This record gives sequence, structure tokens and C-alpha cells, in this order.
Amino acid sequence: MTKAVQKITLSPSRDIPFDKLVLSQSNVRRIKAGVSVEELAEDIARRGLLQGLTVRPVLGADGVETGTFEIPAGGRRFQALSLLVKQKRLAKTAPIPCIVRDAASQILAEDDSLAENMQRVALHPLDQFRAFQALRVKGQGEEAIAAAFFVTPQIVKQRLKLASVAPVLLEVYAEDDMTLEQLMAFTVNPDHARQVQVWEAVKNSWNKEPYAIRRMLTETSVRASDRRAVFVGVEAFEAAGGVVLRDLFQGDDGGWLEDPALLDRLVAEKLQAKAEALAAEGWKWIEVATDLPYGYSHGLRRLAGDPAPMTDAETAAHAALLTEYRALETEYSGQDEYPEEIDTRLGELETAMEAFEARPLIFNPADVARAGAFVTLDRDGSLAVYRGYVRPEDEPREESAVQDADNADAMGQGADASGSAWQPASVSSVGTIITSGGQPIGADLSEDEDDGALKPLPERLIMELTAYRTLALREAIGRTPDVALTLLLLKLVTDTFRTSSSSGSCLEVSVRHVYMSAQAPDLKDSVVAKLVDERHAAWEADLPLSDDAALWDYLNVLDQGSRLALLAHCLSFGINALHEKVNTYGAGISASGLTRRMAQADLVARTVDLDMVEAGWEPTVDGYLNRVPKVRILEAVREAKGEGTAQLLDHLKKGEMATEAERLLKGSGWLPEVLRRTDLVALDGEEFVEGQGDDAVQSDEVDLPAFLTVDLPDNVASMMAAE
Repeated sequence: MTKAVQKITLSPSRDIPFDKLVLSQSNVRRIKAGVSVEELAEDIARRGLLQGLTVRPVLGADGVETGTFEIPAGGRRFQALSLLVKQKRLAKTAPIPCIVRDAASQILAEDDSLAENMQRVALHPLDQFRAFQALRVKGQGEEAIAAAFFVTPQIVKQRLKLASVAPVLLEVYAEDDMTLEQLMAFTVNPDHARQVQVWEAVKNSWNKEPYAIRRMLTETSVRASDRRAVFVGVEAFEAAGGVVLRDLFQGDDGGWLEDPALLDRLVAEKLQAKAEALAAEGWKWIEVATDLPYGYSHGLRRLAGDPAPMTDAETAAHAALLTEYRALETEYSGQDEYPEEIDTRLGELETAMEAFEARPLIFNPADVARAGAFVTLDRDGSLAVYRGYVRPEDEPREESAVQDADNADAMGQGADASGSAWQPASVSSVGTIITSGGQPIGADLSEDEDDGALKPLPERLIMELTAYRTLALREAIGRTPDVALTLLLLKLVTDTFRTSSSSGSCLEVSVRHVYMSAQAPDLKDSVVAKLVDERHAAWEADLPLSDDAALWDYLNVLDQGSRLALLAHCLSFGINALHEKVNTYGAGISASGLTRRMAQADLVARTVDLDMVEAGWEPTVDGYLNRVPKVRILEAVREAKGEGTAQLLDHLKKGEMATEAERLLKGSGWLPEVLRRTDLVALDGEEFVEGQGDDAVQSDEVDLPAFLTVDLPDNVASMMAAE
């Protein structure tokens, strides 16, 4: 076999004592860059020399080798070795691995030096990130990695964070389709799925700047500088199971709190705790709100309290501060401006004195018993408490002198001429009422909230139920022109002849579409919603709505029946039979207005023979049964299926009871009182539920679920069913 001719001869390598090496003036590196010589020396001391030196023999004047070698490539490594020798950590004669270039080589020493520095390929940043990650996986801590590569632990954390970005995005970065700054932005949110989702959204967008990526990744989060986060505290949020997103590459103002719902709950709980502590002061009511609306105190009277007196110690401390303040003012009064340290001290004294002078107010206990307070968050996230507000209904009531006289005569006593003409309003004896959004807080519809008492339905549930009833009334009015015409006349007559007040009607004659702020999620899919939408779409297809003149001509030639039908449809959108929160301070509807609206709505419901069962409403778990206490569930089953059936459910937990009640009530025609017509509630002195037949209370044949009859003898199950 013929051997291949070797065409390339590599320079030999050998160990040369350190004291036989010298720097070459042919080294092209003149400017310091990269890792310092000191750091390189420490790295060589730790792991040894990873790359040998390139040297050439030094020739004497006669052209003969002198036994010394110069270093055109590897000068920084030689300097690091020199430092180790100087520190006596390396012997002067220690052998150094070298590649020896022939002195007669046609390749210049400068050529070698330049090639060694220019032909290096820098490590791709991603490879560096992954290398750090590999070291971390193999047990090296961040501090150890930082020490080994002479970087700070923060840099190690940053590079490890970059390596933890979604793998698909790391590949995009490796292909140079993403900048390092963009990759850094993705580290804000650790959710890989969300990272990929955001990249898909921005990669073809004109705006894929890092700040836009960060904003999208944190759009469902709350800034740590948000006043709610400041009030709760990031540590308390994390202790409650919350996650805080941090940006290791730029200032993030404390990061982002990942669970706004948890944060709001913690804020509410902390505000409630503050309110409960405040209740010890004896206030009649306390309103808790994260945000108080503009004009929250409108219509309320503010109590005038007296500042609490200072204690002897506080008086002495305040006097000392004032004395020092006046002494400094006197000492420097002749100067154009105070020295910086004196000006700072005067500011400190002013702040300290203001703290003493901002005294809490003391109120008359009788006033406190009829007044209330607001507990909220200030703009900076601190607690804000506003005490001493009296509602109109809690103001002292005036009584006529005639009534006073009658009362005095009836008691056989004369009137007190010096007595006041007013009497204080009654003061609640049930303790402070703490509310949020007008509703008592702390109420719990859990297993232990059922004390057997039949409590009113929750206001939110009433609003949702009346939203369904309002939509059903709209559908009924829209197909009943004669009733629509009567309703329109009623509104017009009321507006014309009752000019003092026309509030409280169930018809907005301007046909302003009334938005149902509280409604069940499935209302849009209800039977009546589909009927209203279909009728509206049919009219919309016929009406020339784009031109007023054409619309006038269309309406003008419309036959009387069609005109009435169109009138009824349009008028139906003004129906407002919604239950709303009563506002006694002028905004919104009053209590009397709401009563009148609901009574008028019931009148219309009777006229159109509204049947909420036919309108598609049913007592479901989500829509009603899980929203009320157990006693309400049992009441519904008792009314629809009889006492015996209700007793069979009495021992169940709330969730099981609601599920089983939904099955039993399906098709029974049972309705909560909010949805019943008043003309059908009472008949011959007996309770009658709309849509419920005379035999509805007969429970001889009750289809019991398995969990109510399991492990029971047949005769016992039959006896229970027949009870």
C-alpha cells in the first residue's frame, strides 16, 4: 500500500522552563481588553493552562539559538504566569507547554500573533447560558460559578434566567431571528406557553420592541408599586401563595404580582380587619372600599370633633422642639440663607412638630352612635380612615309641638317648656354594621351559615332574577300592541299631569336601552332573548334605517296593525323592571321610586299574562340554588314537592342538596317570590305558586336518587318515599 505524502508539517510542542521565556515585541495586542491579567492568573491557578504558548527561538548576533524563546502569541497568558511566579505560587523553572515555531519560518511573528487573535470564534451567548445551566444542574451554586468565571452572582442569575426561556424561543434566538434584548424581555414571565403565545403575536408585528413584549407578558399582573400591593406587602402576598414576576435585566419597580384576584382578596381582608378594629370606637356603620367614588360624602353631615389633648410628655417634647426651632431661627436670622445642615434640621423639626399637632379628633359618644366612618386606601397605599359622617336617615327627627302635647297629656304630664323640639333618631343596638359596596361583609353561604332563619335573597341575585323578568316583559310587550299603547299612554299621562315627579316608572318612554348590569351568564341564550332578537332582526331587515325621509314614507304607509306591532316592539326596549340598589343621597333611584317601578311592572305582567315558567326560567344550581342558604333550598322543595321530600334532603351538604333540588324542581313550575305575580301568590288565603298544580305537593311517588336509598331496606325506602 502506498503511503500518502505528508504535505503539512506542524510545529512541534515541548515544555520550556518559565525562566527561558520572554515577551516578543512582535505581539500585535497593545490594548487591554476582556478578562484582566489578575483574573486570568487566578483561572490558571485553579484549572491549569488550557492553551499553550506559541514561541520562537531567540537568535544571537551570529544567528545561533541562545536557548531563550520569545512569545509572539500568548502574551497575556505569559503575564498571568509571571504574576503567579511573582506571588511564589509557581516556580521560576516550571515547565510551560509551548508550540515552537522554526526560527527560519517564512511566517512572520506578527502574522502568528494576529492570526491567533483574529481567527478566534467567540462563544455564542446561548452556548454560554446553557453552559452555566449545565454547571448549575451538576451541583455548582451561583456563587461558585460566579467565582470561577470572575463575574458577579447577579450576572450568573441573569444568564441562568435566559437559559430558562422556552426552548422554541431559544432556537429562534440561536438562528438570529430574535435579539438578545427581546430574549431578555421574555424572562419576565416563566410561563413557556405564554412566552410562545406572545412571540407568535409580535414576531410579524411592526412593534416587537422589548418593552412591548414585557407589557404583554405582564398585562394580567399588578405592579408591585400599585397601592394595593403596597398596602398588603409583597412578602404577605407571597406567603399567601402569590407569585411575583421579576425582571433581572432592568429596573422593575419591585416586579409584578401575578394573581390580581388573590391580591384583591388580601386587600379586602386587611381592610375588613381594620374596620373591625375601628368598630370598637362605637360607630353605627363603617363602609369599606378600596376606592371611594368621587362625592362619596355627598349628602352626609360631617361631625365637628375636638382635637385630643396632648399628654404631659407630648407637651414637653413639643415645647423642646419649638424652643430649638426658634433658637436656630434667631441665630441665623441675619443671613441671606440658612446653611444646608441648618435648613435640613429646621425641616426635621417642622415635621416632628406637625406630627404632634395632627391630633386625632374626639367626638361626642352620642354623635358617634349615629355616625359612621369610611375605611379605604390612600393614593400611596397607606390606610385612610375618614370618621364622623351622619346619614340623613340617622339625623335627629323633629316632632311637632302638638304631638309633644298629646304625648304629655296621655301620660298625665305637662309639656316641658324648656325641652327640645326634636328627638334623636333611634340608634341600632346590634353593633357596628360593616359594609362593602353597600353589602354587609363577612357573610358566608357555607354549611354553617344556615341557622334555620329565612333571610332575604341576596341583592345581586334579585338583580339577576329581575333582569330575566325584565327581558321576559320586553318580549311580552313587543307582541302585545294594545298593552304597549296603554303603557305608553300611562307614561305620557304621568309625565303630563304629574309634573312634580315622574320617577319610578317601569317604562323609559325615550326608549333608551336599559343595560342590565347584573345578569346571569346564560341570559343571552334564554328563550325570551332569542324571541326578542328574532323579532328585532325581522323588523331591521324591513326598515330603511339609513335615510330619514325613506323611513318616514315607510312608516306613513304602514297599515294600522303593523304600526301597532312596530310601536309595541320599539316600546318594549324601554321596559325597566330591574331591581337596583337604592341610593338615598340623590343619585340613582330612591326607595319609593323602586317600589313604584316594581309595582307597575307587576301590573304590566298581569296584563300580558306573563308566565316566567313559559319564559324559560328554571331553578338551576348555578342560577339560584347555590346562591341561597340551605333553608331557601328546602323551602323551594317543600313548596314544590311537599314536606316529606324536603325532609329527605335535610341532612345533605349544601352542594349535594342544590344538585338534588335542581333535579326535583325541574318541570315543577316553582318560582322564587321575586319572579311570581302578586295576583297569583295568594288565593283563598292559601299560598299558591305560579305554574304549580294542585297535585304538586303530593309526594307519594318521589324518584329518589341512589345516595338517598343506598343500604336501606326496601320497606324503609318505601316508607320514606310515602311519608
